[in-house]
Amino acid sequence: MWDVLQFEFMRNALLAGVLVSISCGIIGSLIVANRIVFLSGGIAHAAFGGIGLALYLGFPPALGAALFSVAVSFVIGGVSLKSKHRADTVIGVLWAVGMALGIIFIDLTPGYNADPMSYLFGSILSVSKADIWFTVALDVVILVITLAFYREFLAMSYDEEFAFVVGVPVRFLYFLLLCMTALSIVMIIRIVGLILVIALLTIPPYIAEKYTNSLWKMMVLSSLLGILFTLVVLWISYSYDVTSGATIILVAGAAFFLAQIMNAIVGRTLQTGRR
Repeated sequence: MWDVLQFEFMRNALLAGVLVSISCGIIGSLIVANRIVFLSGGIAHAAFGGIGLALYLGFPPALGAALFSVAVSFVIGGVSLKSKHRADTVIGVLWAVGMALGIIFIDLTPGYNADPMSYLFGSILSVSKADIWFTVALDVVILVITLAFYREFLAMSYDEEFAFVVGVPVRFLYFLLLCMTALSIVMIIRIVGLILVIALLTIPPYIAEKYTNSLWKMMVLSSLLGILFTLVVLWISYSYDVTSGATIILVAGAAFFLAQIMNAIVGRTLQTGRR
């Protein structure tokens, strides 16, 4: 395994996987705890519209995706706060429209023969140094914000109404979380693509939630699981020449079902022991 690190693209892939796992562990835990997975999915898929628009106008795709994702996150956040029973409809519309706009703008881009599959399923092996520095900066920002507002995020995650009553700026934190989610998604797209973003954001935190009793422990374990999945996937991708983005999700999915089976076995064992 370690002999492949002589190649720069493999070192970049490993470093990117570790950095993205940290941001996914933190943001994913907050997403799962606040039960906004579907909302995050809407932001992720709408980002494709930003990628297509950026290519059409000659901007870097990451910049277009970032701006578009943040804008969509504020729209979705505003709708979900004012009319939660209609939020799923708006998310679904933005999800579909964003994807459609991305495809149309890519088709209209003169002289650019883009392969939408590269954005839909990603490629961790093609991550550049610029992507890595962007991820480093993003991780630092996420860590600083999370540490600064940890108690407030904790209160909002487990009892939003109580947090509002005691003076926690729930609305501000909600939009801040959506903004961080949008920016995280932009980087995760390079690793696993738009289609699989939500799986990487939610599977490690969901597994970690079963084995931890606090939000910060959930974040740490989720990040470690993401790093483990990355190491396994890089070895599999290099050894068997398979798509890295899809393999990450398959490995995470296998861990998810294994955790479910273990929980079921432990639960039945405890029930039998009590009898």
